[in-house]
Amino acid sequence: MDARSDTPQAGVSERDVGSATDPRAAALNRIYALLRLALATTFVLLAVWLVKDVLTVVFAACLLAVILHGVARLVQRFTRMPFWVSLTLVVLAMIGLFAGFVLVAGPGLADQAVKLKQALSDQAHGLHDRLAGTNWGDTILNQLPASLGGNRQGGANGGIGAGSISKEMFGSVAGILGSVFGLFGTLLVIVVAGLYLAASPETYANGVLRLVSKPHRPHARTLLQAAGNALWAWSAGQALDMLVVGVLSGLGLWAIGVPLALVLGVVAGLCNFVPYIGAAIGAIPAIVIAFSVGSGAGLETCALYAVIQGFEGNVMAPLIQNRAVHLPPGLTILSQTAFGAILGVPGLIFATPLTAAILAVMGKATPSLSENEKL
Repeated sequence: MDARSDTPQAGVSERDVGSATDPRAAALNRIYALLRLALATTFVLLAVWLVKDVLTVVFAACLLAVILHGVARLVQRFTRMPFWVSLTLVVLAMIGLFAGFVLVAGPGLADQAVKLKQALSDQAHGLHDRLAGTNWGDTILNQLPASLGGNRQGGANGGIGAGSISKEMFGSVAGILGSVFGLFGTLLVIVVAGLYLAASPETYANGVLRLVSKPHRPHARTLLQAAGNALWAWSAGQALDMLVVGVLSGLGLWAIGVPLALVLGVVAGLCNFVPYIGAAIGAIPAIVIAFSVGSGAGLETCALYAVIQGFEGNVMAPLIQNRAVHLPPGLTILSQTAFGAILGVPGLIFATPLTAAILAVMGKATPSLSENEKL
């Protein structure tokens, strides 16, 4: 009898041999593996929750870098200029477009905001007078606080003192200023970091790869390239989608006779960066301004946006996604819900590109399903 038959084979541990012969040991190994996976998943989710604001800023900077780098590469391809010159031209062009939009649209938006405020105030006063002329309407007004247009006064003495008013106003102004400066500071960090990442992506990618062990660096580099390609493909497809929605909205509003049709078309296109939800948000300013012109214009604007979004969601978006990054509508909505719950409003904004990058990485990290494994 061969003595080697009583010893474990090379490369196979005694634990593995015992697991193969003992069903209880195999079951325990599976339980340990599930526990390790659960602990690792819990740790990752906890880390994401603790540093979610930082991760959101990092992803926004990476997305901006991918867009700037991709556009600069296109400019370099057609102009044969050095990359840094192409990137500089792209940045200057974006700054010029933003400044021109503010100069052209700023006065008109301010004027429409004043007119809209006056129109809403007149309609509110008219509604108050009509309700006050009826018994049931007067009862409703007596139950509503004065802040909502009712007759019921607040405060312990039937009113609000001047000191409390000034204190509330000061607190509101301080909160608004803090939010504005915080937002501008975050945007500044994203823009500066995005510029550095776009100017030299290899430097920062190599720095990330140094955190990975040498045997796994080639595979990690492949995953990074897959995520970058997915973000660029999604950005290009979404830019085309935004352009079509903006042009159709602007032309339609101009034909209806809504003021600031060009500006509102740009707003609709920019809001379409967020699929589904952004379309509704971008339609709100145009609908409100259209109703300030007249009820007919308001109804026509509602119909216009319904047609545009129907065409975009059922015809144009599927065609673009099939050429760029395929994201099923159900997965897009679920990702917006999940990332919105975890990261808040930034998660809602960046849910779709983040999902596209994750799917690209998973597609490279795991082998594709065989025909027998597909549903």
